[in-house]
Amino acid sequence: MKNIIRIFAVVALVAVLSAGSVWAGNDKRRGTAGAPELLINPWAGSTGWGGVDISNVRGLESFYSNVAGLAFITKNEVAYSNTMYMGGSSKLTGCATINAFGLGVRVFESGVLAVHVMSMGFGEIDVTTVGSPDGGNGTFSPNFMNINVAYSHSFTNSIHGGVNIKIIDEQTADVTASGFAIDAGIQYVTGEDDELKFGISLKNWAPAMSFGGPGLSRSTVDAAGNTVTLESRSAEMELPTCLNIGISYDFLFEKWDQKLTLAGAFTSNAFLRDNYTVGAQYSLLNMFQVRCAYIYQPGLWSNADRATANMGLSAGASVVVPIGKKNDKGAGTNLTFDYSYRHAAPLKGSHAIGASLSF
Repeated sequence: MKNIIRIFAVVALVAVLSAGSVWAGNDKRRGTAGAPELLINPWAGSTGWGGVDISNVRGLESFYSNVAGLAFITKNEVAYSNTMYMGGSSKLTGCATINAFGLGVRVFESGVLAVHVMSMGFGEIDVTTVGSPDGGNGTFSPNFMNINVAYSHSFTNSIHGGVNIKIIDEQTADVTASGFAIDAGIQYVTGEDDELKFGISLKNWAPAMSFGGPGLSRSTVDAAGNTVTLESRSAEMELPTCLNIGISYDFLFEKWDQKLTLAGAFTSNAFLRDNYTVGAQYSLLNMFQVRCAYIYQPGLWSNADRATANMGLSAGASVVVPIGKKNDKGAGTNLTFDYSYRHAAPLKGSHAIGASLSF
């Protein structure tokens, strides 16, 4: 009973925080948040069905959707994913390569500690000035990096919760910004075969951050011949806080261990339009999985009103290769390969590949 009370206390805290930070947004604030990479899912598995797995995500991919899912790591898990975002590295604005690495270890009978690093690079970009707008002054390579440390706990067989602390670092040639943010999430599992799942997560709750560095300074010579350095102050930028609510249901079939999962999710964004996601995943023999999803937001079907390059459709597949015998709890060593595709326009779509090892 005490554990259940604690869980409801966390839910109440999430609701209070979200009321002040998530629903504080309005149309005049859309697109004004900083650290937009915090809203990009770097994992190949969950992006295959649009991150709709708020209620049923498992393992290290839980870092993005709902940190509570880390509690389902059996013993140890390591994962890597590479994403060619919007066509991959190029000189086009918005195109990037994303690398993600994670490690999770069960440190207590009911608790899992995990770390996750995400790095986003944009390739070589020409340095342009007022005098040479076409470049010719060398290149620079912006880089975004997020370092996450999370702990997830199973309070009962049905209730799981987790907290993630992330350090944010953004760098260009001579300007940097750094900050931190907190994620929290809860999952509830019920049903005779745990087929019904609910989830809620609050992401990127944090104080504002700002840029600094020599790139914001400018030296000039006054009339007396003195060198004067003027430094511009960067405006503070809030982080893209969002609240996710999800539900899923598993249809189980004994023949060939088939499972069909239908899921839905709602995302309330403080600085973007809200998202509505539906998705499905089919699993065969607990080894082969295919999935697809559609993310809708207001104005998506109108070229004049659309506020995102992502066109909503995503799909993916996974192959699980058992490479070890199962232990007493029915868990063994598994190697999983993932692939996903996200449609976008007018930029190219995003491709992601990944692999994870649970042992």
